[in-house]
Amino acid sequence: MTATLDLQTAWDAWHADREEQLRTPHGWLSLTALHWLTPDPATIDGLPGLWSATPDGVVITATSADGLAVRGVQGLRPVDGTVTLHPVNGLPGSLVEVGDRVVEIARRTDEHALRVRDPQAPTRTGFTGVPAFDVDGRWVLDGTFEAYEEPEPITVDAVVDGLQHHLTAVGVVRFVLDGEERSLVAMPGKEGGLTLHFRDATNGVSTYPGGRSVQVPDPVDGRVRIDLNRLVNLPCAFTDFATCPLPPAGNVLPVAVEAGEKLP
Repeated sequence: MTATLDLQTAWDAWHADREEQLRTPHGWLSLTALHWLTPDPATIDGLPGLWSATPDGVVITATSADGLAVRGVQGLRPVDGTVTLHPVNGLPGSLVEVGDRVVEIARRTDEHALRVRDPQAPTRTGFTGVPAFDVDGRWVLDGTFEAYEEPEPITVDAVVDGLQHHLTAVGVVRFVLDGEERSLVAMPGKEGGLTLHFRDATNGVSTYPGGRSVQVPDPVDGRVRIDLNRLVNLPCAFTDFATCPLPPAGNVLPVAVEAGEKLP
């Protein structure tokens, strides 16, 4: 009983922090638009200035009266003339402030896009939390991690038709679930450890069709602890303006993992 209470208490704190992160003024719940840029300078609905994309980056032309300012390590840099930004493929993009909104400049493969983040977005102001399955100790699994000799580049599709993501796989995690050994390709975690991104039999029923992911602590002597109670939705489950990757090919569990976050 004590172990169950400890698991629930730890999960409650983790889940509260997770929801607080989603509520941040310019987090994933604040997205209101996704615009793909072309080489031709053009106006963007609701934004000042002219915006375009070249192989070298994203070009913004505006005057000081437009009120655009680029976030940088040395603070805000007002846009007065022409500025070129150089987002890195697959990473969080450059940020441009306009009033209380933030425009994220992102690169996805060979395409450039901008996303508008508005604290007043209905998805944020109307957010009441993320539904989740009941916490259960049977979803806490011990497994093994088999690292590749060298990290392997992999290409996966995205929730946006025609878009692909180039990711890095670092090994395979193996564990027993529902009486059988399962394996999932692992990618590096954003803050250390590993990320497991997969589909299971709940996707499209009680959970988001594009899959969910869970963070796994760094392996110790080749062993890992996987807490599927902490499975989370990717941003695309909350907004139509995300470009999330789909799971690697083969990362499918043929069982219903009734743990972690449900479909919002």
